[in-house]
This record gives sequence, structure tokens and C-alpha cells, in this order.
Amino acid sequence: MIGGEPLRLRAIRIALGARELVAGLDAEIDPGTCLTLMGPSGCGKSTLLAYLAGTLDPVFAASGEVRVGEDELSCLAPEKRGLGILFQDDLLFPHLSVGGNLAFALPAAWRGRAERRARVDAALEEAGLPGCAEADPATLSGGQRARVALMRTLLAEPRALLLDEPFNKLDTRLRGEFRAFVFDHARQRRLPVLMVSHDEADAAAAGGPLIRLGGA
Repeated sequence: MIGGEPLRLRAIRIALGARELVAGLDAEIDPGTCLTLMGPSGCGKSTLLAYLAGTLDPVFAASGEVRVGEDELSCLAPEKRGLGILFQDDLLFPHLSVGGNLAFALPAAWRGRAERRARVDAALEEAGLPGCAEADPATLSGGQRARVALMRTLLAEPRALLLDEPFNKLDTRLRGEFRAFVFDHARQRRLPVLMVSHDEADAAAAGGPLIRLGGA
């Protein structure tokens, strides 16, 4: 899958019992653009991402259209939606090498061993980690792990990118560097991006539209 199509949300509603968290959200995110959602803890930001990704706990009631281009995603299994997601934690597999983590994300269409290794090596070059395919993820710095996590997400060839506060655990310098790394790669691939954050600096770096939830 490749980018180049908008992510469209129509009449998204999410409730927990009698409490409505998201009330009729409409948004359209163009390729290469990042929409930022801000709001206090518990207002439904990460819950919304889970609905889009297809991983929402059934305790929530949710409805609304999720489209990439003309394709409706909300009826599809999570692995069929083509949405990449980054979390606060990098979630690298500790039992796999850095290269193994990257290769795990490659679509099944990339079957040849040499071809798959070339894709992994190219991703490591982009991450500034050439020659680190055999390294243990535990030996990497926080910033390096974050870049590997992004490259693993992108190797899966998503149609859109969801960001669940992935910059939170980095120090100020690394945070700025990794923000630029993420947004540059999303623009290059023309991916629509939806980011949730508490940080105004994240929204400023994204440079796109901003929606505030929960009266923030």
C-alpha cells in the first residue's frame, strides 16, 4: 500500500455508557498533512485512535465512517485497514534483532530473501543506523529505538499514520529531532497523519489543522 489518499472521518461517535467521549467528529486529512487532536486526559483521544485502528475495547459504543480514499475501513479487521500506528513506547520485539524487527513488518509480497534484506538495509540507512541489522534493540538509545519503530511501521506500507503521543518519553532535544523525522517521512510518502498530543509544541511542529476535544 502507498500514500496519496486522504483519511476521512465522518460522524464519529464514541461513548462509554452514558458518557459521550467523541460527539459527531468530522475531519478530512489530506496526504502529507497532520491533523492534531488535543484535549485533557480521558477525553477520548486515544480511544478514537483505537476505533480507527479497529482495536477499540467492546465496552465502548462507537459508530461512524473511517475512509482512506473511497475505501470504508470500519468494517475491516485491524490488519486489513492499512493504518500504521506509533505509541509512546516503541514496542520493539526484544527477542528479535533490529533487522528482525524491521523484517517482521514487510508485506508478504516481499518474499525474496535478498529483496527483503535490501529493504531492511535501506530502512536502517534512513534511520541513521547503517550496519545495525544484527544489533540487539536493547543496545540502542531511546532516539534510535524510536526511529527503528517508525521505520518498522513504514515498511508495512500503511495508507495513513496514527500517532498516539509517540514523542512523550524523549528528552527535549531528541523530541524535536524525532518529530522532524516522523513528519518528514510522512510528507515524503504523502501519508495523512492523525496525531493525539498534550503538547502544543507537537501541534506547532506538525503544522497542520488542530481540533480540541473535551473542552480543551
